[in-house]
Amino acid sequence: MVAPPSVPWWPPAPGWYWVMSFAAIGLLVLALRALSRWQKNRYRRGALLELRGIGARLDDSETAAPALADLAALLRRTALSAWPREAVASLTGAEWLDFLNHSGNTDAFTKAPGSLLARASFDLGIAQSVEESQRRELMALVRRWIADH
Repeated sequence: MVAPPSVPWWPPAPGWYWVMSFAAIGLLVLALRALSRWQKNRYRRGALLELRGIGARLDDSETAAPALADLAALLRRTALSAWPREAVASLTGAEWLDFLNHSGNTDAFTKAPGSLLARASFDLGIAQSVEESQRRELMALVRRWIADH
């Protein structure tokens, strides 16, 4: 009795071409979604990079006041990148802090040290009253908001 030859692996049956086509299309869709998400979050990466530079200036007592104002401005620019200008640009004071709380799922912006951001742009002397631990908390709060809003 003679055994028949084994079935070759290539070329596959026609059904496997369909399976490979659907798998390739699925991988392409996943890659395009990942690219789109990466492009949409470009402003976050830029803001986090700028935040590192502000953090270094915030630790120095001579540049702490302008760095605190720059921190508030960075939050504003980041929010303007993510939401329509009409919804964000006119917010000031308590409304601005409430927006940051709501969009960041937190209540830390209306408490110290987050409340310093509302006054940082107008009162440059406020940076002298901020302790180092409050600066670290503020930096962590802003970093978390930029990354997670």
